[in-house]
Amino acid sequence: MKLDIVKNRFIFLALSALLLLPGIVAMIYSTITYPTHTPLKVGIDYTGGTTLQYGVKEAITNDKLASVRSSLEKGGIENPYLQIINVNSQQDTDLKSILSIRTKFIDEGSTEQEQITNIVDSEFDSPELVQVSSVGPTLGMELFKNSLIALSLALVGIVAYLTFRFQFDYALAAILGLVHDTLFVLGVFSILGLVYGVQIDALFVTALLTVIGFSVHDTIVVFDRVRENLKYYSKKMSFGEIMNASINQTLARSINTSLTTLITLLALYFLGGVTTRDFVLAMILGIAIGTYSSIFFCSTLVDVWEDKKVPGKTAA
Repeated sequence: MKLDIVKNRFIFLALSALLLLPGIVAMIYSTITYPTHTPLKVGIDYTGGTTLQYGVKEAITNDKLASVRSSLEKGGIENPYLQIINVNSQQDTDLKSILSIRTKFIDEGSTEQEQITNIVDSEFDSPELVQVSSVGPTLGMELFKNSLIALSLALVGIVAYLTFRFQFDYALAAILGLVHDTLFVLGVFSILGLVYGVQIDALFVTALLTVIGFSVHDTIVVFDRVRENLKYYSKKMSFGEIMNASINQTLARSINTSLTTLITLLALYFLGGVTTRDFVLAMILGIAIGTYSSIFFCSTLVDVWEDKKVPGKTAA
């Protein structure tokens, strides 16, 4: 059965608006209410924080890591980021693992540090505090600015490539598709931040850049097929018919590629570590919405613009 995307294009555009609206409202609300005035709840990568590393004489399992995290949260430590660092067996030490705990900025020797140390003491046998390091808010803001620059450069490069490869209206549709996908992921994480306290970090920006690349790749496949079909059928079929045919010709490929990727990501989400769960969730959301936008959003935008052109003039 062939999908008639063009016939229902305004339904899909309205659906996109419905998908984005709650997230946009959440981001506006977050910008007003958060002390940082950011649309999402930012982690210590951007606000500054302290990392404490404890050496222990045993191998730390994921279950033990979850137990330590739960104890820290019950003790009033907000959103601790835990990581296991394996110690090289050839080193002259009886330590087997290092537990890295990252939290908000705290002064060395403060009651908060003492509280964290007491909790770790209760979970392990004679842990040793081996390192304390802090990142100030200034360095965190510098990292935030660099993240925004990375996203901007990626978008500029994509616009330049698509304009050269196709033409500007195709490039504009693809960029709006990327904005669509990015706003959706940002909106979901803004809602999660308000409801569950989920914070974003540098890994989240990495996920966004990956999603942008995946999404534009899917869109290029559809547009490339449209361009090829225009060469042969522009005199026999309307632009809308060519667009429909192109979408249906690439539909199976797009869905199969996305499904295989999503299956892997779902396995990582449910079976992987807690520390990468938000990163994987951003990838899942981005790839799912990217597949939707390349088929139902970007293509319909091009078709709407073609309808507004001079009758008889087709896109090259």
